[in-house]
Amino acid sequence: MKPWLRVSMSVSILALAAIGLSGCSWLRGEDNAEPPAELTDIQATVKLEERWSKDVGADTDDLFLRLRPAVDGGRVFAADRKGHVHAYDATNGQELWETDADIAVSSGVGVGEDLVLVGSSDAEVVALDWRDGHEVWRTRVSSEVLSVPGAAQGTVVVQSVDGKLTGLKASDGSRLWVFDRSVPVLSLRGTSSPLLTQGVVIAAADNGKLAVLDMTKGLPAWETSVAVPHGRSELERMVDIDAAPQIWGKTIYAVSYQGRVVALEGESGREVWARDMSSAAGLGVDLSNVYVTDAASHVWALERDNGTSVWKQDKLSNRTLTAPVAFGDYVAVADFEGYVHLLARSDGELVGRARADSKGVLAPLIVDGDTLYVYGNGGTLTAYKIGD
Repeated sequence: MKPWLRVSMSVSILALAAIGLSGCSWLRGEDNAEPPAELTDIQATVKLEERWSKDVGADTDDLFLRLRPAVDGGRVFAADRKGHVHAYDATNGQELWETDADIAVSSGVGVGEDLVLVGSSDAEVVALDWRDGHEVWRTRVSSEVLSVPGAAQGTVVVQSVDGKLTGLKASDGSRLWVFDRSVPVLSLRGTSSPLLTQGVVIAAADNGKLAVLDMTKGLPAWETSVAVPHGRSELERMVDIDAAPQIWGKTIYAVSYQGRVVALEGESGREVWARDMSSAAGLGVDLSNVYVTDAASHVWALERDNGTSVWKQDKLSNRTLTAPVAFGDYVAVADFEGYVHLLARSDGELVGRARADSKGVLAPLIVDGDTLYVYGNGGTLTAYKIGD
């Protein structure tokens, strides 16, 4: 799968064509692409058992969209790129409602304040009623929305590809505030989703910075650099944070492309620990570890308190893995061929595998209780449990 880039208007289309999108190795500055690792037989000790599966709608049509579903209140919400938004019963997959939002959906689904939220490639944000899917409001922000809108405490927060964070009133979509940040000339196609918690917004950007803002006014409490651009070319200087930051207790965890993975104090932004790492897929956190999928699709487990390596799994190299998620006694990732892989949390060994969607999986995996939700590029949403 080709990595997509986003280019600011100051760079000509001819310049982009001269760069040439030739594959993942191009992003790493290599002349020859390393092929994805071939899957080999594994000693499967655990089975991923399908609870239910639904066809949500249109596939992503090679648009490199991460249309993450959402789980809330015993329901699963998912949207296809043509604007069809669905609500399903999380237990059995029964469809509860379906709405045509009449937009080209480019974001994952956000849920909060009794709203289901989606963003579009035309800079629209649509809010639907959580209960029955009727439209509550729609509004425009400054540019395309690739990140998942968040909602809490009467505020909806949207990050658009031009670097702007916009706060909207949850009741009617009217604008409350805008926090503007500069964006680099060249960046990966993707935008970090803001994390809303305890009255603040945690937001990462394509310039490698992470900020904590007051949710009601959009004023920054602090901002720090997860990664600092280095190198002479725009390619070498890319330090995007495309994955959503994670929080555990009072510590924020984030990772950048061609940069670092860091742990930061939530109240001050003080660096607790950091280590060099390159990732666009992102990370997951549990009680003991931070799990990271790096740019080569190696999966790492790092000690949550100090960043020390616990294990590394490299048998899935260059398979365009999603961010890892903790799932029971396992860590789950999905790849460009639609396989879901289970790794043992203790040592990273591959212990289970299932195929969710033959067109691949880009959307982040979702865990809710004992269920893993996988939304594939072909439009298939599948709920898995660990088999008996």
